[in-house]
Amino acid sequence: MNTLHRFLLSCLAVLVTIASAAAQSPQLNRPNVMVFLVDDMGVMDTSVPFLTDAEGNPKRYPLNDYYRTPAMQRLADQGIRFNQFCAMSVCSPTRNSIMTGQNAARHRATNWINPEKDNAGPHGAPNWNWEGLKETDVTLPGVLSDCGYRTIHVGKAHFGPKDHEGAEPLNLGFDVNIAGAAFGAPGSYYGEKNYGHGTKRAHHAVPHLEKYHGSDTFLSEALTIEAKKQVTETVQSGEPFYLYFAHYAVHAPFDSDPRFADHYKDSGKPKNAQAFATLIEGMDKSLGDMLDHLEELGVAENTLVLFLGDNGSDAPLGHQHQVACAAPLRGKKGAHYEGGMRVPLIAAWAKPNSDNALQSKLPIPAGAIQSQIAAVQDLFPTITQLTGCEVPSSHVVDGAPLQTLLTGKSDSDRPQTFLMHYPHGPHRSNYFTTWRDGDWKVIYHTLPEEKTTGGFIQFDGGHYELFNLKDDPFESNNLADSHPQVLRRMMTGLIAELEKHNAVYPVDDAGNELRPQLP
Repeated sequence: MNTLHRFLLSCLAVLVTIASAAAQSPQLNRPNVMVFLVDDMGVMDTSVPFLTDAEGNPKRYPLNDYYRTPAMQRLADQGIRFNQFCAMSVCSPTRNSIMTGQNAARHRATNWINPEKDNAGPHGAPNWNWEGLKETDVTLPGVLSDCGYRTIHVGKAHFGPKDHEGAEPLNLGFDVNIAGAAFGAPGSYYGEKNYGHGTKRAHHAVPHLEKYHGSDTFLSEALTIEAKKQVTETVQSGEPFYLYFAHYAVHAPFDSDPRFADHYKDSGKPKNAQAFATLIEGMDKSLGDMLDHLEELGVAENTLVLFLGDNGSDAPLGHQHQVACAAPLRGKKGAHYEGGMRVPLIAAWAKPNSDNALQSKLPIPAGAIQSQIAAVQDLFPTITQLTGCEVPSSHVVDGAPLQTLLTGKSDSDRPQTFLMHYPHGPHRSNYFTTWRDGDWKVIYHTLPEEKTTGGFIQFDGGHYELFNLKDDPFESNNLADSHPQVLRRMMTGLIAELEKHNAVYPVDDAGNELRPQLP
């Protein structure tokens, strides 16, 4: 064998080795996942229309023309948006549902978790899960980490209270935690104010971002820079990643993002509403920056993006039970109406390519709208199925995989139901349970005339509200009295679901459970 032959054989061996390594690379054979979670963002807090007309086409409303979210539009144009995607009406229940795949009625973190003290409320369920997630709980990042993924937490956590295991995302399956702590609202969005450090809101000071203190780096931008760094390091290591990027935006305090303030100064909206809009636009810039970064790293085709909000809108535009904050939907964050529970979900590959092997297994149509009901607990089984990661058989999962819906098809085997259980008060809507079954929705008010210490009266029309959301999507006509048979059927379903999930209940002054009653 001459020198040239030996050289050619040597080159061939090197190429075979490289090809073999590439074929075995986790990053090439397994999808990356980015869950991009926005705090307090409802389905109407965007320029992307999610609601549809009678023919199923996107229909714009005035709020869609107020907000500016071009990156969301970019993602929606290359993927699918859900217009009946449901979340719990406050944050911690949703976040722990994403982490566990369970409805809040089962994991029992049924209220936002006050980091300092048990906030069950005066009649609140005494055995609710104020301590939140535990180190021993089965969590989505824990399952993925055990399966070879690098799991990255950036932003808001709020999984458990201060000095408890759930306050630290590293205890819950994440390999990296940047900025996550027990609280839900940032001390400040301003780098000049050190994100709350050294201020009167120091108890909510965002951790791990000292390098930006004293700078003009807005919080949403600092988190984005850190997220990009973590993704870069992971891609360079050859590992697949799960990035849970949970913005503090658009939660109060409504600190105006100066990069976008001029876009809203002549809107005629109140100052806080203008600031809220700047937070929306800053979050959207972050999304666009992440999509660009994935492309620059060459991993966009292998990365599934799931964009969503954690509860209904908290836009400072009006009363929580009226039509203003999420118009034309009724209600806002904390409410039992659709404006409190309907959130955006957009799913797309960061860079669509029909020839990509991973995308061929989950082809997501461009610019599609999915109108079947789905909910936050569905993310857990969707992601574990997509990644091929095994969930312990002892762990109960309430959610159902979204794979069929993500391809734009309907799924006749999938229940069109959603349960939201809030056995707490005082907080906007108090002591209620809602149950959706197809077009019908029932709301049960445990204490319909309970006047809270906050001065709110929950609902003065009795225990029951019943709506047909197909005929009355904006919940203006209570059918509880006129459709008694439907009401009884819906309440039977609501009670059965609570029992199935081993729910906890409010109590009376003597400590007796106040369970829902049939009409």
